[in-house]
Amino acid sequence: MPKKDVVQVRDSRVLAAASHPLRRRLMDVLKVDGPATATMLAGHTEQAVANVSHHLKVLSGAGLVVEVPERARNKRERWWALASTALRWNNSDFADDPVGQAVASAAASLNLDRHTSLVRAWHAVSDERREWADAAFSTDKWFSMTPEDLAAFEGELQALVRKWATRTVTEDPRREPVFFFAHGVPGRP
Repeated sequence: MPKKDVVQVRDSRVLAAASHPLRRRLMDVLKVDGPATATMLAGHTEQAVANVSHHLKVLSGAGLVVEVPERARNKRERWWALASTALRWNNSDFADDPVGQAVASAAASLNLDRHTSLVRAWHAVSDERREWADAAFSTDKWFSMTPEDLAAFEGELQALVRKWATRTVTEDPRREPVFFFAHGVPGRP
């Protein structure tokens, strides 16, 4: 099933559906592991199947996940996949809508919470996995930029991310999903 690449979200209802912590987690599992059933997703997230099914219906209603009927072994089995590989939104898209502004602000905050929780979870167990601990990294830099500079930097960074995300990988028992995130925002030290 062909997926759209990056979808620009301009509907606050879609953004709200995607920002719910469990729904975000379900989308992450589908992104990493591929299509799955509600039962499989429940196992990955330690949630009740009925709860996962409810959230899949919300994601489906928002156009964020789609059914994959060709994977079903019978009429009762339902498989789900992401509708796109990534979502993107700009708070400025909601400038004329106070509710949309609130949703976009909350979505950005929840997104950052998700990112930092994944990194914190890694650091909580990293001593047990020496080889990965030596490879894991963090970096931060202060730049002097214009908005155009920051947009160009983001374009170059996205090109590098796409290169690594779409490369052909060989079988290796040590291969695992690796989470990467970056934010570039104006700030003061």
